[in-house]
This record gives sequence, C-alpha cells and structure tokens, in this order.
Amino acid sequence: MYIKRYTIAALILMGLLGAYVFSYVTQESMTLDLFGIPLPALSIAVWVVVPVGILYLASVVHMSFYSLLGSMKLRKYEKDFDKIIDAIVEAYLGKKSRSHTFKTERYTLLGTLLENTALFPIGNTTALTGNEKVDGVLKIIENVKAGEVVDLKPFNLRNENELVLQNKRNKYKKGELTAETILSNGTKYADVLREEAFVDYVKTAPYSNIEKYKTLLTKESLYSIIARVNAHEYTLDMNTEELLVLVKTLDFTKKEFIKLSRVVAKGGMIPEQRIRLFEMLSDENEDAIDAYLYTLFDLEMLAPVDEILDNAQDDEYQNFKAYRALKACNKNFSIELFV
Repeated sequence: MYIKRYTIAALILMGLLGAYVFSYVTQESMTLDLFGIPLPALSIAVWVVVPVGILYLASVVHMSFYSLLGSMKLRKYEKDFDKIIDAIVEAYLGKKSRSHTFKTERYTLLGTLLENTALFPIGNTTALTGNEKVDGVLKIIENVKAGEVVDLKPFNLRNENELVLQNKRNKYKKGELTAETILSNGTKYADVLREEAFVDYVKTAPYSNIEKYKTLLTKESLYSIIARVNAHEYTLDMNTEELLVLVKTLDFTKKEFIKLSRVVAKGGMIPEQRIRLFEMLSDENEDAIDAYLYTLFDLEMLAPVDEILDNAQDDEYQNFKAYRALKACNKNFSIELFV
C-alpha cells in the first residue's frame, strides 16, 4: 500500500521535473555514451528524469526488501501467538506434557512460563475473551464444574487428568456409568475414581464381589463394609477373622481405630464379635488398645477394662482412668468426651 502511494508520488515528481526542464530550461536533445555504446538522442528533460527514475527503482527495491523482512518477522509473531493460545488452552486443561518451540524472544519467555504453570479459572469463566479456542475451553471447564458431561476426546487428556476424572465422576453420578463398569476397567479409569466407586459399590454388593476389588479398599469403604455386618439391609455375614484381614490391610492411627469402633457400634454387629475384633486388633497393634477400651466401656464390660488399666503404667490411658473414676462416683459422662 505504501509503495503504491510512493510510486504515484514519484511519477508525479518525475513528470513535473521533466515538464519544468522542457518548458523553462531547454528543449534541446543530446546523446550519451554508455561504456562506449552511443545511446539514442533524447531530450535533456528526459535525461534529467532518468536518474530520478533509477533512484526511485533503487528505493523501491530497498523498501520491498525490508517490507519482506518485516512481513516474515510479523509472521513469526503470528505463529508464536497461535502457539501461546495453545499453551494457555493446555494449561487450563491441565496437560502434564507440554512443549512448544517459539521463534521470538518475548513469546519464548511467556511460553516457557506457561508450559510450567497450571491455570485455574476463577469467577465467571463464561465471560468471553474474544478467542475462540480459549472461550471454548473455558466453557467446557465451566460445564464440567457444573456437573455436566462433556466430550473431552479431542483434547487427548490422560485418565488421571483432573478434568477427565471430574467428567467421568459426573457421568457416574448421572447414572451413565455403573460402579461395576468403573471397577472392572483399571486401564480406562484412574484408581482414585475406582476407589470412589468402590465406596458406593460395597454398600450393596455381596462379599464375594467385594473381594474381587479388595485392592481398592480404603478406610471409607471399610467403614461401609463393617456397617453392613448383621445389619437389617444388605447384610454381610462375615466372621471376625475375615474382618481382621480387611482391617489389617490398612494403616490406622489411634483416633482412626476409635472411629472404626464408633462405626461398628452403630452397625448391627453383635457385642461378642465387636469385643473379639478389637481384642484381636489390640493384641497385634498397640494403637488399637484405645479403641478396645472404648468398645468395652461402650458395652459396659468393666472387668476387662479394670484388668487393662490396673496393669498399665501410671502415665498410660489417663483419659480412660479418669472416666472409670467418674463412673465409680456415679458421674455419668459420655465416653466421647474422653477420646
């Protein structure tokens, strides 16, 4: 566009210069020798315009060259901008493997930062940014957060990707996936999602089916299993040894053993089995002794409590000793205040 304007202005200038020389200076003609070759006789006005024309052509070549360089540089920026958009999209999607090669220094810096950054949209992510790719991804993220199921296949995300997990979780909650489907396909569904499905699955599944996926056992799912022992609905008939095997699969702290005892107390397990379970656990793990004492107090089995507390060191089980002393004084407090 600028070369076109420059050309028009140059032609006007050459025309005016030639007309001025021809009209006001001289109308004579002359010939020149170029490297011994005689050139045709031309008006002096033409010979005056020729150097200007040569200068014009040289300047056009010069401008075209740098215009080409500018276009190439601008093209690099445009390509790098597209790559930056891709990097932003990948950061929003939470892709672990990200790599782009940038041609410009500024975009290289920004791209390197983006490739090592996780982006989390906050607030109203449906507000348009003006970029189709970014707006599309933000809309997808918003839909997944809202509990909808979207198509993530075009993005090639891994099974353990948080967005994929939530999308499959939404699908499961909507009933489009069954717990059995998730549990039986370890390559398609991440372990964290299978463990979540297992928590629901153990609430109704028979014990033979639960055993198939016991590698997914968590404390939460174990609580659901134990709550079903001798319960009125979805009853599980399990002996103490089978329960002990399940509990020993996981690592419990003192407080978690007590929580387990609470779960058992709310279930339908008979007192004898409750006592036997925590007695066996306390024999193998000292951290379970508090839960055993809790169980005995809850069932008012004070003779075994006395045997344990009387043989304990002075600084051991002080909370339970205090509770026993209050009970001996007919002070009725909840055992929950002492654990």
